Amino acid sequence: MHMLIAIQDSASAALTTTPVVTQAPAAPLGIAPLILLMVVGSGFVIAWSRWVRPMNLAIGFVVTVAMWTLSYLALLQPGFVAGEALFVGALACVLFGGFLAGRFAPGQASGLSVGLVSATINLMVVGAFLRDEQGGSPVRPAAYVIGLFAASALLGSIGERIGSARSSARRLPSPVTLMGMVATANILVMIVIGGLVTGYEAGLAVPDWPNSFGHNMLLYPVSEMKGGIFYEHAHRLFGMLVGATVLAYATTVWRSGASKFARTAVSILLTLVICQGILGGLRVTGTVTSSMNATDLSPSTTLAIVHGMLGQFVFALALVSAFAVSSAWDRVRVAVPGASAMRLLTSLAFMSVALQLFLGASMRHLQTPPTGDEGAQLPKWALHGHVTMAVIAFVLVLVA
Repeated sequence: MHMLIAIQDSASAALTTTPVVTQAPAAPLGIAPLILLMVVGSGFVIAWSRWVRPMNLAIGFVVTVAMWTLSYLALLQPGFVAGEALFVGALACVLFGGFLAGRFAPGQASGLSVGLVSATINLMVVGAFLRDEQGGSPVRPAAYVIGLFAASALLGSIGERIGSARSSARRLPSPVTLMGMVATANILVMIVIGGLVTGYEAGLAVPDWPNSFGHNMLLYPVSEMKGGIFYEHAHRLFGMLVGATVLAYATTVWRSGASKFARTAVSILLTLVICQGILGGLRVTGTVTSSMNATDLSPSTTLAIVHGMLGQFVFALALVSAFAVSSAWDRVRVAVPGASAMRLLTSLAFMSVALQLFLGASMRHLQTPPTGDEGAQLPKWALHGHVTMAVIAFVLVLVA
């Protein structure tokens, strides 16, 4: 409960307090140790995903992505009511995961394991409360972790007991299909959050990367997430969740009997997610550095445009991969008369959408900031091109 109240307090500050310049730790981690941590963390996710029962893993990620999304939405509405909604909603997510296991996946998953999987994933954000340097937490770090796992396991077990009270002939999709669906949904949420970061001009609120004001990204104190820092740092945390979800998804696909096309698509998806994360960081710093000194940083508008565009393609590829690992993939493979012409139209539609994304991102990132009584000035070539291409892309997609 203390953790959720702390989150709510941070949300209120994020929306009502002027951003402050936070102080970095005395000895921020350099690039090499950070890379090592990421490699070790990735290895853990792969090994863990191979060890956990597939359906427990899939439902656990469903629960956690829903919990994070609900929490983020609640954080955007400061006040007591939103804090209570966050508390109840977070608990309900784990309870519902156990219910799914008991009602629709008996013998394939257990509520206890689903709760433990969710708790393990949530360790990525517990550090933000353990390193709260401004207010300090009266609860010992071990109590946070023990409470997280105990509550998640208990709620998952209760949910399973409720779900198994009545049997159902309906079953959940296969674990690999469910992982594809939750990975796709997670990427979509990430795109929306990225749009909020851009809309609120918060992309450069945190000047360094992969650190956050010198802190390890996962240990950045929640009490310092104010103003634009809240939006940007939440974006980074969701990026970590997307990375973990897609890596677990890829591991599940690789160990399954999925087709060569599906394995290839998921491998490309994982590669693009990694590239997208690096692009997002380099957009802030302009170079590989852990420095916070303005003279060492050169934020890149070009990379901001590429980063914004690539996110849409990553989402599209996630949709394709999720469909490819499902049982529907083989059912829809039928001969279609005039397929060559259709391929041409779909290719043109794809290129028009790509161009539309470029024009939209350019219009957004190349605008001239408002000065005095004048508002922001949009580049006319991007504005007119964006409006024109919207019609062309719409027609091509409709025809294709």
